[in-house]
Amino acid sequence: MAIFVTGGTKGIGLAIALKFSKPGVGVFLNYVGDDVAAAKARVQVDATGATCHLIKCDVGTAEGAARALEQVARHTKQLDQVVHCAVKVLVSPLLTVDLDAFTRAINVNGTALLYVVQAALPLLVRGSTVFFLSSRGGRMVVKNYAAVGVGKAMAECLMRYLAMELAPRGIRINTVAPGMVDTDALHSVFGAETAQLLAQNAAANPSGRGVRHDDYCSLIEYLASPAAEMIQGQVVFVNGGHNLAA
Repeated sequence: MAIFVTGGTKGIGLAIALKFSKPGVGVFLNYVGDDVAAAKARVQVDATGATCHLIKCDVGTAEGAARALEQVARHTKQLDQVVHCAVKVLVSPLLTVDLDAFTRAINVNGTALLYVVQAALPLLVRGSTVFFLSSRGGRMVVKNYAAVGVGKAMAECLMRYLAMELAPRGIRINTVAPGMVDTDALHSVFGAETAQLLAQNAAANPSGRGVRHDDYCSLIEYLASPAAEMIQGQVVFVNGGHNLAA
């Protein structure tokens, strides 16, 4: 078994990678810049008995995604799970945002799902699953979150179109959207307000607490199993009922 996770050396991506890590599993963690975090992630994955491979590439370009999957193909002929979790945060109002930086962020947060799926396709087989990690910012306005939110909304749409082409091959693709989770990306957006926002979010949740890593990881584990064979092209929110709307 083998899993490839973009943005896999920190936060949500690393939590998902660790959920699948066990002896005999090849874990391919993609990252773009933080070598220290990558080294720490390797230690955590290797401690489970899995074999960790670090793939340093920018999947926000088609060429970068192709290079990343070429490296994966040197070690395995099959990917059972592909998870696009990489995110590029750009904190700025839209009317004054740097347009080149915005475009780069949109490519990582949105279009890269297509780049990664195309590059991974030769390694995907019947039963393989692809996951995109989204958030509520893709469906509602969050201050200074446009570069992430617009990208995620785009990728959710891409996911549905990809589902129609992947389903006949026996390959599933779904989106999981966890509620607010304490990650580096969240701190990049909200800075010093992050801890207070997490506490408020947990207090307001009808389920009585905030979202934990295992909440969404357990869902992804199920969606990757044969039992979820007919769940295709869906967006599943994991938020305890927070932000429900008709």
